Amino acid sequence: MDATYVGILAVVLMLGLIYVGMHIGIALALVSFICVAILRSPEVAGRMVAAAANDSVREDLFSVVPLFVLLGLLVSMSGVGRDTFDVAERFMRRIKAGLGVATVQANAIFAAITGVSVASATIFAKVAVPEMRRHGYSKRFSVGVVAGSSVLGMLIPPSLLLIIYGVVAEESVGKLFIAGILPGLLLAAMFSLMIVALAYLKPPMIFERVDDAGPGRRDTLLSVMRKALPIAVLITVVLGGLYTGFFNPTEAAAVGAAVAFIIALLRRSLDGTKIWQVLVATGHVAVSVLFLIMAASLYSRMLALAGLPENIASTLRDLGLGAEGFLGCYVLVVVLLGCIIDSVSIMLIVLPIVTPIAESFGFDKIWFGIITVIAVEVGLLTPPFGISVYTVKASLDDPSITVWDVFAGTFPFVLCMLACLGVIIAVPEIATVLVR
Repeated sequence: MDATYVGILAVVLMLGLIYVGMHIGIALALVSFICVAILRSPEVAGRMVAAAANDSVREDLFSVVPLFVLLGLLVSMSGVGRDTFDVAERFMRRIKAGLGVATVQANAIFAAITGVSVASATIFAKVAVPEMRRHGYSKRFSVGVVAGSSVLGMLIPPSLLLIIYGVVAEESVGKLFIAGILPGLLLAAMFSLMIVALAYLKPPMIFERVDDAGPGRRDTLLSVMRKALPIAVLITVVLGGLYTGFFNPTEAAAVGAAVAFIIALLRRSLDGTKIWQVLVATGHVAVSVLFLIMAASLYSRMLALAGLPENIASTLRDLGLGAEGFLGCYVLVVVLLGCIIDSVSIMLIVLPIVTPIAESFGFDKIWFGIITVIAVEVGLLTPPFGISVYTVKASLDDPSITVWDVFAGTFPFVLCMLACLGVIIAVPEIATVLVR
């Protein structure tokens, strides 16, 4: 059988297995083994599986995954998320729709510590939504702003998706972290401006009671500074050490996790049972992600053996689509895939195919990574999958708020993300200027 047809068969078969419910990692590994056995022999396929597993396990960079997961769980357990919202609320109270803006800013700050969208969605659904509802914000906006701004955790470094992109695309994770700063801040600023604009132009979309009552708490400046201190320490240790070159990503994650552990102990947020729960949860998440990366490595080698990426690139050039046409089709496919499968799976499926094509068109791999992460993040908010939407719904004890209320509330944020994506495509320097 022609190698290209085997590559196409691999993609179709893998999507079919995922559709019927097979775990993405098992589907990637099984299809890759079968297709290499067809192209070469079962013995070669077995050796390739062993080589992919060995290369994945021995790579030092992969240790950054469990460490950042541990950091995020410890920060969540210590109550830093609630304090982040309190600090942002204190400084945004004079702005119309200030609680909405505070939620966005708190998510941005929290993202700079943890880098996991689900953690942000869980914490701020419990902290921000009751406050906004109490002060007259509509239920759709209250849940929409939490789910919408939670995606900042996957763009503002440190970011799990940027780590995965760096591993699969063989690009520097440290450079990707630096590249994510300006796009992340741009997206957070666009979210905030959109909220303020809607508050003045379309008040019923924001408030059930048009007269925004504003925040009820009146924390003193001293109490706010006390709450801000652990946040500032974590950001300084993790991001400061990373961007000054004092730490590499793995060391920054390890030191950050140690500092978060100390903060949690000082706050008496941990006991023996909770420590065990954090370690078990870290193991579950890390093993799942690392197994996916190992399977994706095997999948990537199989596609390269079949020559599928090169043939697709050649076909696109023959069709005359050009770099712009390829990029437009790619973004559309990623956004549509986000409606049916999770973000990590999307990246592991498409990156081995499209990364060589992007390189053949001369795209900057770091800029292409930022484009990929933003496009993938849109899927966190779109039906029917929308993992951030379901996380917010599951975190709330309010039967009056439906899943479709959350989806409706996130729609303006989806439009904002697409606009931000367009800006970064048009002005690549936003993603590359700090790196280059």
